[in-house]
Amino acid sequence: MAFNLSLGYLTIIIVSIICGVLSFATTYLVMPRLIRKLKDAQVVGKDIHKASKPIVAEMGGIGILFGFTIGMFIGIWIYPPLQYELMVTLLVILLVGMVGMVDDLVRLSSREKLFLLFLAGLPLIWVAPPQVGILYLIMIPIAVSIASNLTNMLAGLNGIESGLGIIAMISLTASCLIMSKYNVSIITMSMLGALIAFLIYNKHPSRVFPGDVGTLIIGATIASVAFIGRVRIIALIVLLPNIIDGLLKFYSAGVMERQEHSPTQIGEDGKLFAPPTGFNSLIRSILRKPMKEKNVVRIVWLIGIICGAIGIILAYILPRNILI
Repeated sequence: MAFNLSLGYLTIIIVSIICGVLSFATTYLVMPRLIRKLKDAQVVGKDIHKASKPIVAEMGGIGILFGFTIGMFIGIWIYPPLQYELMVTLLVILLVGMVGMVDDLVRLSSREKLFLLFLAGLPLIWVAPPQVGILYLIMIPIAVSIASNLTNMLAGLNGIESGLGIIAMISLTASCLIMSKYNVSIITMSMLGALIAFLIYNKHPSRVFPGDVGTLIIGATIASVAFIGRVRIIALIVLLPNIIDGLLKFYSAGVMERQEHSPTQIGEDGKLFAPPTGFNSLIRSILRKPMKEKNVVRIVWLIGIICGAIGIILAYILPRNILI
């Protein structure tokens, strides 16, 4: 969709900022009560990377989803020209969030989750360009399924998922603005605001974990922006930390179920270390020597920042048609 740079540009930027702020405020305000409710309902898990193994609320990604939804509704209401694209994207993210909730509660198998995420991504076909072929259309829900799983796999340490999500949304927002693809900034800013608010409660020492409902929707948002904004190459670069992690796990252990995962362990000095047996991963590759959890997370974030910066640079120097 084309925009008038003198009016449409400023309008969409202002609307995006409003959506991001309201998304942040909503998630920030609902999280304390949500954490209490989750603990009261015994929707909790152990933080295995702490010596004391504290009990932490799970499924906190519901707060991310709620804040994102409010931000998107405001965008739909304030800026009708993007109503259709925003509604389809919101539908996809809500469906992916529902898959995440089910997975958190009943533990879906890898095949079941991939299939349900594929179905959740199907509505995104409605906003595909009219001239594309059937292979392109099939690729859209496949990408949603794969991206969602990738952001779900690189997880487990306090703040790692939400922090990487924040970096990804900042990179995508900057890249799309550089390329004048303003039609996706409401999406990225709404998710960015919710993730920043969630990180306040999810950072070390974490008071809440995102659960699959939180991690899956990050990847689904990246995939949605990739196709709606036609920035697939940049989205791929932004996802490189997750892709590297997924490839390391796949080539070392194949397709695994969650209960087969071998976690990192914590030593008597409170530092994490990689046990001698188990599958490879990005986190285990970083743990060549024992390291504090916060430092491991910061290194992963740094990798994400480098990948995000590369994406922004490409958006600036490459011809626009290469990135479509």
